[in-house]
Amino acid sequence: MPAIHVSRPDGLIDLHTLRKRAKRLLKALNEDTRAQLHALGLPGPDYRLADTQWLVARQAGFASWPRLKAHADALAFAARHPGFATEGQAQVQHWRCGNDIEHCLRIAGFTGTFHMFDDPMVMGPVPALPEDEYWRVRGDYVRKVFNLAPRDVEQRQARQRDALAQLNAHSELVLWCEADAYDQLFLIRVLASLPCLPRRLALIEADRVPGVERFIGIGQLAPDVLAWLWPQRRALGEDALALARQAWAAYTAPDPRHWAELASRPHAALPLLQGALARQLQELPGADDGLSLTERLTLRILARMGEQPAGRVFAELMASEEPLPYLGDMMFNVLLRPLIDTSRPLLREGEGDSWQQRALHLTALGEQVLAGQANWLDQGPAERWVGGVRIAPGQAPWVVNQAGQVRQR
Repeated sequence: MPAIHVSRPDGLIDLHTLRKRAKRLLKALNEDTRAQLHALGLPGPDYRLADTQWLVARQAGFASWPRLKAHADALAFAARHPGFATEGQAQVQHWRCGNDIEHCLRIAGFTGTFHMFDDPMVMGPVPALPEDEYWRVRGDYVRKVFNLAPRDVEQRQARQRDALAQLNAHSELVLWCEADAYDQLFLIRVLASLPCLPRRLALIEADRVPGVERFIGIGQLAPDVLAWLWPQRRALGEDALALARQAWAAYTAPDPRHWAELASRPHAALPLLQGALARQLQELPGADDGLSLTERLTLRILARMGEQPAGRVFAELMASEEPLPYLGDMMFNVLLRPLIDTSRPLLREGEGDSWQQRALHLTALGEQVLAGQANWLDQGPAERWVGGVRIAPGQAPWVVNQAGQVRQR
């Protein structure tokens, strides 16, 4: 049954538009509509408005029209009743891996303080090191690949380190997360940094929102929907802290076997962690072609669509190819450069004022690697890191197969 684009990307439900659509469907019944209604167990031949409303709800991703309406009513209720905040909410610290929801939270009536922890730990070296050395390594990487001023990086890191250092047994914090690796690594990084279980520790996380066909992240949601998410927060306990410390140690280790083991099984304390760890594990070189999953998907898009502007390739990756979207556009550009800026490139880049405008096309070598006729690791690619795993020329790199099993090549 084809989906219809009746929801807005911010998660709000337009009931008025949906009712009008159901009326139009009833008025203009055709063979296709009748077949869809029949598939729902509504054989007809006489159909009512309730039947086409049911069809519209199913097309919008809901089990029934009452389910759709109940969700819309819940959103409206949350918006009309700003008293959703519990007593003492002014003392709550809202932690997020970016600043994309702070404004909307304030519009929705949230108070408290807001902390941004935006280190992109899905990229570059994330090694197990003493704190001062770890922050230096991360700062050097971020400054280099994003061409940032050293002072800006130092100030950003100082704010994040200070905020982490002040967390203690009396803290009250709520973490807002999605299912992707960017967010889940932020989650385990903060939890693993806690010296003890705070007085209040809660998590709001989502991997889907009813009515949103392609949920990318919390940042796309309207203030009303953030208010609707608030009562769904859940308390975290010592089991979550222990799991986070274990997962963080595994991700920052030079040997990914423990990481792969954690990615192979569910975790009740942090139920979205497994999927994120499994997806990020696929950024290791593939056992068959030496490509990360992001690299492989990018080459596949160009093989299918032909020469395209880099910005169009990124949009296609986010819209339809990436199983767990986590990249921003600048991050995507950073990951592209090793495939272009090398003596044996997999991609060629055309002219343009910005990287988004420059056309990309596969080289002959890119086609061979994508077809499994050559391995990218044999072509002298630049050194790169995935978590604590260093992939460098002249070393036996760790590789991963599609089942998430790792071995040294």
